[in-house]
Amino acid sequence: MNLADITAKDNASRQHSHNEDLNALKARLEREGHDVDALLTQIQAFEVAVPSWALGTGGTRFGRFPGMGEPRNVFEKMDDISVIQALTRGTPKVSLHIPWDEPQDPAALRDHAAACGLSFDAVNSNTFQDQPGAHYSYKFGSFSHVDAAVRDQAIEHACHVVDVGKTLGSTEITVWLADGANYPGQMSLRKSFQRVLSGLQEVYKHMPSDWRLFTEHKPYEPAFYATVVQDWGSSLMLAQALGERAACLVDLGHHLPNTNIEMIVARLVEAGKLGGFHFNDSKYGDDDLTTGSIKPYQLFLVFHELVDAARSKAWSSAPAYMIDQSHNVKDPIEALLQTVMTLQATYARALLVPSDALAAFQEENDVMMAEQTLRHAYETDMRPLVAEARRLAGGAIDPIHAFRRSDYREKMGMAREQGSYTPPASL
Repeated sequence: MNLADITAKDNASRQHSHNEDLNALKARLEREGHDVDALLTQIQAFEVAVPSWALGTGGTRFGRFPGMGEPRNVFEKMDDISVIQALTRGTPKVSLHIPWDEPQDPAALRDHAAACGLSFDAVNSNTFQDQPGAHYSYKFGSFSHVDAAVRDQAIEHACHVVDVGKTLGSTEITVWLADGANYPGQMSLRKSFQRVLSGLQEVYKHMPSDWRLFTEHKPYEPAFYATVVQDWGSSLMLAQALGERAACLVDLGHHLPNTNIEMIVARLVEAGKLGGFHFNDSKYGDDDLTTGSIKPYQLFLVFHELVDAARSKAWSSAPAYMIDQSHNVKDPIEALLQTVMTLQATYARALLVPSDALAAFQEENDVMMAEQTLRHAYETDMRPLVAEARRLAGGAIDPIHAFRRSDYREKMGMAREQGSYTPPASL
């Protein structure tokens, strides 16, 4: 029995209880003046890219504990992502990392992905670690390095990533730089930024005219005193200096604890430089935990800003959405299914916020009712409507349960070689 048949069978077993929950929610939404059909259409239109690196079990400094049936190459990763797309109907694109998942034949990978019903989103360059065969080390930086030869190597790699992306059909590149210093005086804070800008300008010139470049900020790790692109202000300065096809990418984990991320979103929207998102969650730092697992209300407030900006037509092109998680103890496919379901439901809640009513309360300085307007939308359980949107699109009412019912992981466990515990290199 194929996945579509299993999904249909699982949906049928849930149809009665699903209809009861759905009808109750529809009645409430219609009573409150919402157009249910319009909501379904908007939910079905929501898409988020799956990163190629998220299909395998992540690791920590204590080692990596691989699971059963993990993909052994980038082609098998496409197979796994196609399962996520089939069940959620919200992940039709893949964000490829180079060199971690660089294909020997990009055209062959593009064709394989297309056969899986997938296409490619932003490609991601890596100059934050040394790669086999590289002549120079990035120990003391890449784009910001004092040695021009090291900088040229980093620029060449990023341009190569663009060239691979052109073959895949991508139109965006994300550049996250780990460049920075662990100690005061280690690097020039001004000159390092100037060198990064100069290098990115070369990559920007290399891009096709329909491409966009995203700069990504992070306050620390692996540099703990100062990172060159440490915050959204630094990222914005780069994007503004590069040109209209450069924008800022917001990773929800790349902020210090208690940072008001929704405020950053609002500011970047206002500047016309919000390029995209890496969705994950964190308790202490860049934990890369499952999206919505720690701070679900913050996630909702971020989506509220996005929906409000879309309604206000505050951007010429919508941000690119992507998941960026490390699955150290969860099954990667199940964790990604869980994240997509959370994103769909959170987006659906944000659609419920009545913009005009909220604006009126804000103009009247009615603090209580303004907050209650947001909380009412957030506390509305939109899962039945989101499940219906998936079902109507050919997906699963309950993607995780349908996935387990398919025995996909067990089948892949027999077909793919098994890994074992991998200790950190330091041991």
